[in-house]
Amino acid sequence: MSEVHTHPSSLDSDRPAEVTDPLLWNLALAVADTHEPDGDGGCRILLCADQPWPCAAWNSAQRALQAARATTPATIQRRPTSTPSIQASAAA
Repeated sequence: MSEVHTHPSSLDSDRPAEVTDPLLWNLALAVADTHEPDGDGGCRILLCADQPWPCAAWNSAQRALQAARATTPATIQRRPTSTPSIQASAAA
């Protein structure tokens, strides 16, 4: 288990303003911080033994950090406001 113990309020104060998913951001940040390089070119986490750094978990955490900062309309998933098939069957 990780030795990273961070109070939630300190996570909020360090979070960039453009973060749209705080839970994803906090989880991804914890994973990225845990999977640091060990100084010998690998990941310091035993689960990533024999993997060069950056390991798969660190790379996934970086993608999650980007996803949590989605600020452009192309990257933000929006739910449709109406369903055409429901409207069509109601009109019939």
